[in-house]
Amino acid sequence: MKYISTRGATAHKSFSEVLLMGLAPDGGLMLPEAYPQIDAATLEKWRGLNYPELAFEIISLFATDIPAADLRDIINRTYTAEAFGNAEITPVRTLSDGLKIQALSNGPTLAFKDMAMQFLGNAFEYVLAKESRELNILGATSGDTGSAAEYALRGKKGINVFMLSPEGRMSAFQRAQMFSLQDENIHNIAVKGMFDDCQDIVKAVQNDAAFKEKYHIGTVNSINWGRIVAQVVYYFAGYFKTTQSNSEKVSFCVPSGNFGNICAGHIARQMGLPVGRLIVATNENDVLDEFFKTGAYRPRSADHTHVTSSPSMDISKASNFERFVFDLIGRNSSGIQVLWAEVGAGKGFDLSFLLDKVHQQYGFVSGKSLHADRLKTIRQVYGQDGELIDPHTADGVKVAREVRQNGETVVCLETALAAKFESTIREAVGNVAVPRPAALQGLENLPQRVRVLPNNAEIVKEFISETLEK
Repeated sequence: MKYISTRGATAHKSFSEVLLMGLAPDGGLMLPEAYPQIDAATLEKWRGLNYPELAFEIISLFATDIPAADLRDIINRTYTAEAFGNAEITPVRTLSDGLKIQALSNGPTLAFKDMAMQFLGNAFEYVLAKESRELNILGATSGDTGSAAEYALRGKKGINVFMLSPEGRMSAFQRAQMFSLQDENIHNIAVKGMFDDCQDIVKAVQNDAAFKEKYHIGTVNSINWGRIVAQVVYYFAGYFKTTQSNSEKVSFCVPSGNFGNICAGHIARQMGLPVGRLIVATNENDVLDEFFKTGAYRPRSADHTHVTSSPSMDISKASNFERFVFDLIGRNSSGIQVLWAEVGAGKGFDLSFLLDKVHQQYGFVSGKSLHADRLKTIRQVYGQDGELIDPHTADGVKVAREVRQNGETVVCLETALAAKFESTIREAVGNVAVPRPAALQGLENLPQRVRVLPNNAEIVKEFISETLEK
């Protein structure tokens, strides 16, 4: 399988090349030339597989340049009961109102990002060792990507991690998970700004071809194709756990900020998974909700991005959205160049004439959840089902309940465990004990190591070069 850029000016690449790349040299995002198509017989065969077996079958369709034995080893080392606390890896549970929740947050950092990042860490190490190369990861996080990346890459040979986060915008638990790591290859940078500012810095560095080449800069943000392909797997797993036969359809509700998680669902649906609808749930930062309701995509500046109690979704420019729009407009790379030039100019674009296609052909609908909504949902789920859900998952549950149709099976993707957001949980349900794994007790009291820098790409580049040249 070969990969192309959404902007059409990058030579075809292999999976291993794309894995280490991040943004394409032309500024676009990498995608397969065509999505693999899964027929009924294959779907039936996959139904009985355990998670590592299923992951191998799916990822091997995309990572065709990695020998099967090596890929199977990478996957078997990644998806273990020890790492994810459960042999099922992503068990599905049902709330009293029939809504289903797929648990994706049982990995080392208690967030769904572990599902892809643990694979990415092992895949990076394999490819780098094979090619005798080094990689310096530059990433941005609004809360969970950073810790998931750092836990997956800490101590890995040939890899350094520089992780940007918005200063003071994450929960105390999220900050402690990242900043308490003392590994020499982990470098935390708190940027004076919002997540979108951090993301813009990553893109600016990615677009500096000379700097990127000199310092071997890669990324683990959701623009990385390796993350997307690993996420495709759990849509298939969730479907099989929720259905008895492949004649049934399942809809997925996904709390969304950067559009990476639900982009994987879009790809699974395009491959032939019987997905009914893909439900985008946003918080107050409702740029995606506006698009799926009106066809207008109007990204906002950091100054107009709300700080909310579901902070990992405090995003107003969805990096992965370009991949979906590429498919939506018939994989027209010149069209993408025009549309994203408008985005770059701060204008956005209007595709309202394609809204029927968005809804009918691609199955997308959306809704949003506000602070009062997520508190109410956390309270309801705790009162009715006796379990605590995190604020982002609560956004998903609220929207899923709002848009669910009669007879529709909806699986809400859990994005994190409640332990990461204790203050919001207690605001919702009072001073209850919020469970967390024993290994993470007292996390916030550990010494923290972080560098605070201004919102300036050149200063971040100086820090990277100084660190690597020591």
